[in-house]
Amino acid sequence: MTTEYRKILLDGYPILTTRDGDWLVAKDGRKVHVDEAVHLPPVAPSKIICVHLNYHSRVDEFMTKLGSSPTYFHKPLTALNTHKGDIVRPKRCKYLNYEGEIAIVIGKHCKNISPDEAGDYIAGYTVANDYGLHDFRDTDAGSMLRVKGSDTLCPLGPGLVEGWDFKNKVIRTIVNGKVVQEDNTDNMEWDMHYLVADIARTITLEPGDVLLSGTPANSRPVQPGDVVEVEVEGLGKLTNRIVEGPAPIRDDVGAQPTESEEVISTAMGGDWEHRGKRAAGGQGAKFYKSKLED
Repeated sequence: MTTEYRKILLDGYPILTTRDGDWLVAKDGRKVHVDEAVHLPPVAPSKIICVHLNYHSRVDEFMTKLGSSPTYFHKPLTALNTHKGDIVRPKRCKYLNYEGEIAIVIGKHCKNISPDEAGDYIAGYTVANDYGLHDFRDTDAGSMLRVKGSDTLCPLGPGLVEGWDFKNKVIRTIVNGKVVQEDNTDNMEWDMHYLVADIARTITLEPGDVLLSGTPANSRPVQPGDVVEVEVEGLGKLTNRIVEGPAPIRDDVGAQPTESEEVISTAMGGDWEHRGKRAAGGQGAKFYKSKLED
């Protein structure tokens, strides 16, 4: 038995509602149709932690091998976004990639637990899209702060689902009506309980904290005007539209957007140094730029 909660704006106030069919019901009995609701992020985390590689299809795509344990990065809270929120691609940037994911939401203070105990500390799950701005792939020494942490690049929603079993569930990403990513949670190397227990060894997890559990193969760039949906069996569908930012990235300070071979071919998927050269007969970045323009 699952229960879905959505946080919405109702008469100008943030209200937690319970989904009942096509209606969102507040505790005082007020109802809003799901298609008319103004959604807010379903949780208020103190941190957002993301695993790098987890789905085997993504590992194969990058022609690499997984280590003995997961590796992680952070997205700042200012990246948080919501169902139907706009995703901003700044001017002067070209390589904004979708990454459909499942978000684990912590329900209570969590530290030093086993994977078998982790389920007791999970409040529920929601859908996520771990967007990456690969124009900054050459900066930040691997932390991916600007790649993954730029404003609006962490939409969550539409709701928080309690009682959902993460085993053998389909996840897919859809761009302008076309399925572009599809996989099954059974193809993850490390399941949800393992990820929570691993992080909680040294980092205290608090109620509302979010862990993003990885994306399948075929993350690719999207353009302003594109509509991106991430659908997870039993969790619903997260929908966002890509827009161009109102101002360009400043050129008088900091690292600038780049179009190196690593940037382009990572955005297009795979082992950029070797696959790109093979596919292009040695043309590397030029090949991937042409694929993006196609």
